[in-house]
Amino acid sequence: MDTASLQRRCSAKSMDSANIFSNGASKAGAAGIKRINGFDATPPNIVLINCDDLGQGDPGCYGNPTLRTPNIDRLADQGARFTDFYASSPLCTPSRASLLTGRYAIRTGLAFPLQPQGQRRLRKASISLGRALSRLGICDTIRENRVDGIPDKEITIAEALKVAGYRTGMVGKWHLGDYSHKPEHHPMRHGFDELFGTPMSNDELPNALYQNETMLEKDIGLDQARLTGLSIREAVRFIEGNTDKQPFFLYLAPHAPHLPLFASKKFKDKSAGGIYGDVVEELDWGVGQVMQCLKDKGLEENTIVIFQSDNGPWYEGHPGQKHRGRKGQSYEGGFQIPMIVRWPVNIPAGSVCRIPAMNIDIFPTLLAAAGLELPNERVIDGKDILGLLTGEQDQTPHDVFYFYHVHDLEGVRVGDWKYYREISHYVWPIPVDKPNTFLGKLYRDDFLGTWPNLYNLATDPGENYDLASRYPEKCDEMEKIMRDWSREIENNPGGWL
Repeated sequence: MDTASLQRRCSAKSMDSANIFSNGASKAGAAGIKRINGFDATPPNIVLINCDDLGQGDPGCYGNPTLRTPNIDRLADQGARFTDFYASSPLCTPSRASLLTGRYAIRTGLAFPLQPQGQRRLRKASISLGRALSRLGICDTIRENRVDGIPDKEITIAEALKVAGYRTGMVGKWHLGDYSHKPEHHPMRHGFDELFGTPMSNDELPNALYQNETMLEKDIGLDQARLTGLSIREAVRFIEGNTDKQPFFLYLAPHAPHLPLFASKKFKDKSAGGIYGDVVEELDWGVGQVMQCLKDKGLEENTIVIFQSDNGPWYEGHPGQKHRGRKGQSYEGGFQIPMIVRWPVNIPAGSVCRIPAMNIDIFPTLLAAAGLELPNERVIDGKDILGLLTGEQDQTPHDVFYFYHVHDLEGVRVGDWKYYREISHYVWPIPVDKPNTFLGKLYRDDFLGTWPNLYNLATDPGENYDLASRYPEKCDEMEKIMRDWSREIENNPGGWL
């Protein structure tokens, strides 16, 4: 189906915000989410933009001299930019699960990127081989999750905001269950009134394109240069459907700049950063379109706009000015992401926050902004960071940050100290060298990588100089924190109260 035909078909479809699957308010209410007594502020509109594999160092406002991102940079000029902000995982599915629930992904059972259900036979065989080799520790590829999609008992931001009367929409990549085969994982069963997007990543084919519950295309295939444009148009259409009587929450999750890379004709071969740069600059254009729509509708002042990524960059992209590592790694470059928040009525323009926080904090922060209490029957790992955004708070609300590599707790950060119990160093000649892997055991006497590792991020943000041998007592302290946390997760993996 060509782009023009698809746009006409999308526009012709009515989106019923009273869809029978939009039962998020009742589920969230049963979990104890309710309006805060005495809250009399006007609930803000919310636009949450979650890019796919965008590096912290890709936008110009983070020091990139190559790519042109004037609209993202303008967001930073008009709001708050974080310099020390983490995803909760260096991989797509677990990071997105944590973002939408406020909980570490280990609690949801979604620790590794989900695979599509209707895969071709050769693809299935390669995944099975990858899992077998990973279990042997020969490589680090496909792992298994405990579940095949976001569990119904989890509460998303969309479901929680329904308690406050929000209209909710999702555009783009879901990656929390292949709802083309298993409808229980459809976003409209998890609090969203409206949907335009795909269940999977753009490299996981077949990948269907949906408008609400209607499948528009069985597989988007490699006809992907249109995706960013279509997603932005749908996002703008959702905002334009706003009424003054009801606040809205838009979760905009572009497929870009995840591999494979495709840019539309208008942007192809236009950047100084190759095809990756073309894709990022088109993404920046999309941010500009969304902001212009908010301005045209007179919604700029009391709309929270959040711009971030799900994890660090993959094969291309900039992980940050000083960061070691990339997507899939527990080093800073895998977890650190761009984070910009604009809310003119509350956030000082041009502010910079250098205090560490994590994407699990988005859930409690948005609930607080909407005047809602947190659920009372589960652990919410995230913290309300409104104080960091307004400048009223000058310390992180977290005692510890936990760094998972799929199911393995590899490290923790306390203050400026970051500690790894075991981690593959990803360097020549043995990249996957954790001591519990086949190659790690085979070469552990060759004086290559050593463990544990301890870094002071205040003096060494690039994690270049291991201080473990100099501060053994600090390593013991961090190791105890990891043991205690792992025991808590083992005893109560879901964090139910």
